[in-house]
Amino acid sequence: MILHILEVDTWLKAKNEGMYTPSSLEDEGFIHCSTKDQVLEVANFLYKGQENLVLLCIDSIKVRAEIVYEDLYETGKLYPHIYGGMNVDAVANVVPFLPNSDGTFRLPKELKE
Repeated sequence: MILHILEVDTWLKAKNEGMYTPSSLEDEGFIHCSTKDQVLEVANFLYKGQENLVLLCIDSIKVRAEIVYEDLYETGKLYPHIYGGMNVDAVANVVPFLPNSDGTFRLPKELKE
């Protein structure tokens, strides 16, 4: 399973269209994702305090586009990137992703198991 953070409205639009194609596809050529161990660092760095987010739990086996684990920013960590639009039927679960009162995130209970 890989994870992706996005706004609720963006997810609802993608769900209706059957394909998720964020602007990062055009800008960078891929969709940024994280593993369960990486998602909090990403969320607290890029989304601190932001509300109206969900966490897509993606079954990587069902993703039709190529997934590449790579370190493009010399962080020493391999992040999963989806090279192409993501078929929404690859999403196994959508979890509300709300910040704590200090704006930071914690792993939702659905992912702690």
